[in-house]
Amino acid sequence: MDPTPSPSSASPYDMVSGALADYIPRAGATAAAGRAASSGEHHAGGPSSGAGGETDGREQILGAVNLGPDLRITSCNLDAAPFAGVSVAPGAAFADLLPPSDVPTVTQRLQRVLNTQEAHVARVQRLRRDDGSELVVSMSILPAAPPQEGLTVSLIAMAKRLHLYASAAAIGTSLDIGETAQSLAQSLLAWGDVAAVDLDYAVWTGEAVTEQVQERIRLRRAALVPDRAWPEGYLTPGDNLPREASRLLAGAVMRDDIPQAIVIPDREAIERALDDPKLVRALVPGNLPVSVACIPLVVDGPQGTPGPIVLGVTEVWRRPECPFRDGELLDLQELVAKTARHVDLARQHQREHAQVLALQRRLLPRAGSDTIEVASVYEPTTPDSAGVGGDWVNSFPLPGDRTALVVGDVVGHGLGAAAAMGQLSMEARALLSAGLGPGEVLARLDETVTLLDDTDAGLAAGYSALGSTCCIAVYDPVEQRLVIANAGHLPPVLVHPDGPAKTIAAQPHPALGAEFVVREPFEVHEFAAPPGSLLVLYTDGLVEDPAVSIDEGIGRLTDMVRDVHPWDDLQQAARRVVAGLAPQGSLRDDVTLLLARMAGRRSRDTATWRLPARGDTAARARALASLLLRRWHTDDQARDSALLVISELVTNAVRFGTGPVTVRLVRSGNGLSCEVGDSGHGRPRLSRGELLDDSGRGLHVVHKLTTRWGVRWTDTGKAVWAELEA
Repeated sequence: MDPTPSPSSASPYDMVSGALADYIPRAGATAAAGRAASSGEHHAGGPSSGAGGETDGREQILGAVNLGPDLRITSCNLDAAPFAGVSVAPGAAFADLLPPSDVPTVTQRLQRVLNTQEAHVARVQRLRRDDGSELVVSMSILPAAPPQEGLTVSLIAMAKRLHLYASAAAIGTSLDIGETAQSLAQSLLAWGDVAAVDLDYAVWTGEAVTEQVQERIRLRRAALVPDRAWPEGYLTPGDNLPREASRLLAGAVMRDDIPQAIVIPDREAIERALDDPKLVRALVPGNLPVSVACIPLVVDGPQGTPGPIVLGVTEVWRRPECPFRDGELLDLQELVAKTARHVDLARQHQREHAQVLALQRRLLPRAGSDTIEVASVYEPTTPDSAGVGGDWVNSFPLPGDRTALVVGDVVGHGLGAAAAMGQLSMEARALLSAGLGPGEVLARLDETVTLLDDTDAGLAAGYSALGSTCCIAVYDPVEQRLVIANAGHLPPVLVHPDGPAKTIAAQPHPALGAEFVVREPFEVHEFAAPPGSLLVLYTDGLVEDPAVSIDEGIGRLTDMVRDVHPWDDLQQAARRVVAGLAPQGSLRDDVTLLLARMAGRRSRDTATWRLPARGDTAARARALASLLLRRWHTDDQARDSALLVISELVTNAVRFGTGPVTVRLVRSGNGLSCEVGDSGHGRPRLSRGELLDDSGRGLHVVHKLTTRWGVRWTDTGKAVWAELEA
């Protein structure tokens, strides 16, 4: 007799291992199991007899495999019907029973139990059948009971009810439509050989699925298991079902206007229903005899919508000699019903995600101009942010040939942060385009953040924008200078073309909406930015690392951007910087980076004159501009229009302003930009003048001759700008 440990000394796992060892016959069983498996006479869920059948109405679901220290099979008992088609043989590697993708993980678990003698209990695992299908089991790995060496692996073909509830719990863990459909298909595979999930096209786009007119339903294959090479023409994930197939499937499950599960018992009936060889090739997996159960994915319609809404159809295919029993159909319907809500939630999430992502993309920088090159990278926090957050970078042209570069960070992630981010970003753009300087824009954003968080707005909505940060830079390619203002944001980095790189650190200023501190005006700083200079704007997610200080993180960023060559592709350089600095794996915070390479405006394409405010100043400005426009070979009509606009603007500056008058003329592409500045603070306005009025018609002339015009405020007064076609 084999010695066995006494009950007092045996661990529970030793006792289980011993019981499983007794469950495996000493001789002949392995060969019998191999013959039963290779014969293919039985199939999961189908009727059978003997050891693999149902005894007293109970389905036998237990199997056991003994492994030696080399992880090869020494003996086994897989006679139960669910294991039919799983080939085992003494001496074969246990890894041969596994899908290839699972081999490394399971082998590691087996080896760990062998080394530590600690059991690995009850993990869901897949086994391969000879025909390529898979069997879902609960697998426990136990050290062999003394005095045996090696391992004992128990395999429990998951009972349908247990599998049903386990699947229903697992399917709702993702808000991705594709992952949800794939999880559902994997769970359905326990009832058949092939499972497919076809969803209404509107589900993919996030639209509201309300139309139930049969002819309008369009289905797309969302998931298909197992993963294998399918016959030519067969629909695989991502394929749209032919309109006739969509209509037939939708019509099959909508009887008496009520969605119901149906079963087509054999291939002949399926071919008669499809009535088209092309549809048969598209929908029926292979040329073997099959039967199919079609179960609709149904949710309750919105209030005011009559009846339920069908999101799609699931199909479970298996051999006709294993007919679907009523109990199995009820289980299938229950599983699909439990998961339909998760599919609908994924649809709603897809719609919200698409909307906010569209907003975020609208805020990303557009392509640069001939005076500045811009590249950006935005990587949202994963996985809970759904691809949206509170970081933003933006670049856009300003009047007078200038460019605005903005970076900001609203606290938090998700829809609330994205909404606040969108409002602040759009307001910053509007104010800068209206002619306000960076400091004035930050002052007004500060007021906006306070308004967003008053009792009736922000706090009532459950989201606070207090503590948001923002940095604004305006680049003038004519003067080749940067004007920068910062509200609590990390300092930009400026790399000069001759190599030195420095952080633009100004006097610290609190973030937007910080009412609890003594407020100071937002300081504005100017820096020289010769052609080839590189400005780096970023958010804290790029440089924060728990292992180092924030200053060290900024130093690493400075070192990396210093190595960006003036000839390097700027977008590739931006990705390289993010890859080198951003944390690997799941991000702790949104990562945002903007690189702007300044090219400047060529001196021969611009001219600036500073003239005294006298009665003959307009004539002097016309004469200087006329010579320049002839040198630029401007056509007569454009030259006459430009001279008239300059004359009117200079006349107004002399008449209503004070101090000297500055005239700047810039040629860019097919356009002309002229700007007239003075030290006055009055804002020119169009007035509704009468026909015989002696004055007030100058701005009307400017308005008619230009594509657009406006006012920009300066440190010394204002500048009226106008743009014309050359």
